[in-house]
Amino acid sequence: MLKVGLLGAGRIAGVHATAITTNPGSTLVAVSDINTEAAAKLAAQYGAEARSTDAILNDPAIDAVLIATSTDTHSDLIERATAAGKAVLCEKPVDLSLARAQACQQVVAKNGKPVMIGFNRRFDPNFSALKAALEKGEIGKAELLSITSFDPAPPPVAYIKVSGGLFRDMMIHDFDMANYIMGAAPVSVSAVGSSIVDPAIGAAGDVDTAVVTLTYADGRIAVIKNSRRAVYGYDQRVELLGSEGLLQAQNMLENTVVKSTTAGVTGAKPTYFFLERYMPAYAAEWAAFVTAVNAGSALPVTLADGVAALAMAEAATLSAKSGQPVTLASVLG
Repeated sequence: MLKVGLLGAGRIAGVHATAITTNPGSTLVAVSDINTEAAAKLAAQYGAEARSTDAILNDPAIDAVLIATSTDTHSDLIERATAAGKAVLCEKPVDLSLARAQACQQVVAKNGKPVMIGFNRRFDPNFSALKAALEKGEIGKAELLSITSFDPAPPPVAYIKVSGGLFRDMMIHDFDMANYIMGAAPVSVSAVGSSIVDPAIGAAGDVDTAVVTLTYADGRIAVIKNSRRAVYGYDQRVELLGSEGLLQAQNMLENTVVKSTTAGVTGAKPTYFFLERYMPAYAAEWAAFVTAVNAGSALPVTLADGVAALAMAEAATLSAKSGQPVTLASVLG
């Protein structure tokens, strides 16, 4: 039984608390947060204790920690937790700074404890089925990937100001998905972005609408489209064209009822947001972590994967500002 400490008590921490406590191979021991009232409430909800972060990290009985705190704390907590001998699952991104994330990677390598980054979309049943079909050769060689990721509404501007920007905060999931499906990182990133959903987002120095093109060493191409506003719901689709066919993963709908009348054919909207869309993926992600840690086997998503996605976000940010393609090698140093 994996004994777990949860660092953070916000909305996403609640999602992870559910995954931890419903998995038969793990138990939630303690929760910490800078908001002690939030930590106490979440801990009580799941039968755990509210403790300080130091107390959790210093407890030798706790085997692993799940980091769901603000992004600017991730690298420090990853380093501290692995130094304390604990396995780690950390929410994306690794850090707001690529250089800091790379430094964290070096420290973790010395500490020798497993670290998994929370790119939960790899564990979505539809996306993982698409990946499996590709690996079985069902559409031949992958040639052109298209990823659509539209949020139903933008987050508060206060969040935008500390998020690190759309490419690091939102599109980073799609960068990792591209790496997952294509099996490699691109060599070049070209990005365009604008603020057309909410002028306040532009005033805060960010974009809310963006398109990125990734080019690969062997000539393959991937296109990622992001928007902070899709009034019809949470739009999450993947399309992959191969040499012998096409694979598509469509949206999850509120229901499967289709009405056909003389007026036309209508159906349900996509599920509203990530809590509805990706709850099974969060559970599968945690199950994969528990299995790997208990077995001492390789993690399905690594710290290196997190650094790679962050490097792509850095390249996209630079490309959007300069109007020129940016090579991944130039940002990795």
